[in-house]
Amino acid sequence: MANGTAAVPAPEGGKLSFAERRRQLAAACIGNVLEYYDFVVYAYLATTIGHKFFPSDNETAGLLASFAAFGVGFLARPLGGIVIGRLGDKKGRKAALLITIFGMALGTVGIGLLPTYETIGLMAPVLLVLMRLIQGLAAGGEWGGATAFIVESAPEGRRGLFGGIGQASIAASNLLSSVVVAIVAGIFTPDEMRDWAWRVPFLLGGILLPVGIYMRRNLKETPAFVEAQQAPQKAREPHDLGSPLVLLGKAFGFTVVWTVSYYIMLSYMPTFLTKEAGLTQSQALWGNSIALVVLVVATPFFGWWSDRIGRKPLLLACCAAFAVLPYPLFSVILSSPSLATIVAIQIVFNLFIAAFSGAGPSALSELFPTHSRTTLMSTGYSVAVAIFGGFAPFIATWLISSTGSSISPTYYLIFSGVVSGLVIWGFRETAHEKLR
Repeated sequence: MANGTAAVPAPEGGKLSFAERRRQLAAACIGNVLEYYDFVVYAYLATTIGHKFFPSDNETAGLLASFAAFGVGFLARPLGGIVIGRLGDKKGRKAALLITIFGMALGTVGIGLLPTYETIGLMAPVLLVLMRLIQGLAAGGEWGGATAFIVESAPEGRRGLFGGIGQASIAASNLLSSVVVAIVAGIFTPDEMRDWAWRVPFLLGGILLPVGIYMRRNLKETPAFVEAQQAPQKAREPHDLGSPLVLLGKAFGFTVVWTVSYYIMLSYMPTFLTKEAGLTQSQALWGNSIALVVLVVATPFFGWWSDRIGRKPLLLACCAAFAVLPYPLFSVILSSPSLATIVAIQIVFNLFIAAFSGAGPSALSELFPTHSRTTLMSTGYSVAVAIFGGFAPFIATWLISSTGSSISPTYYLIFSGVVSGLVIWGFRETAHEKLR
């Protein structure tokens, strides 16, 4: 006690050995894989879900309704980012990561157990939207909390590598989702998939809770968080980093191309390839899985490279690629080439997404001061994802329906590349600076 004031106990954590840093990274990554598996498996089953929960004589209308419910989950992400992010900044990253595990497990298993429209009528889509909202709240807190945790746990000079590995784990969840749905679709007949087997991938998400809790229960707080909690209040001010509103705006613009490219090229692409390019569901899912393997493997490499050459060159290269390449490459896809050509085009796009995903987590984390990093980063990121990413499959489907042109989703990709490119152009390079 000093000057009559009780000392505040320091949070558990502080300095970490390299072995402890690797354990921290592994626990966060495994949690990411399980969390995002549950969140994105919905997109791969959107057509079936449209039939089961939004029956309509118009197949496009049912698919639009299904993708709208997919997007609703993203509307809850900003709220999850604010609430869970604030908890992470005040009580610690560990507490936030445990809460997200519980929320995602509840929402995913809930979808797998829901009765359909045929059984309970309008209550079926209402309950489906409720489950997506619960998932969205959890996902809103997961990305910012896990990213801050991973980057803050990284040794100096390896933030890009650690952040890239963390982002690769999210891509791995997309891969896991795609493979699981492809296997289930291969085992069961189309009638069985429409009848009941669509529930299997969701119910497999039930393993999330025990595995996630086991991996995350013994985490230590990051050195950066402990240092920020022990620092005088004046030292926690953002100084030259900018006002919270400016930082939120930067994070928002930064995320546009990231989220649009991710959800168009990864979540929506199997649907696009089956409806517009004539592939079977199995071909589209396995092709998507091959491209995802490239994304998972390449993302840590680009994170490592960003520690050496800086974040901006890789980020701007991705923005330029999505401003220039979508129209000509989608034109090739729609000209009915071989499956190998389509997969090669997907790999090209995924390499540019990997470049952004490798440099992005560390670049975005370096934008914020530690004492408000999780809240501000989660909020800015989640708002952009909610507006531009969550409804990307819906917007792509609507563009095709309203214009009558299968090439129209490329306009959305081009727009995203231009917007984020202009924002990132004004960033300063932070790769070689100490984390604030």
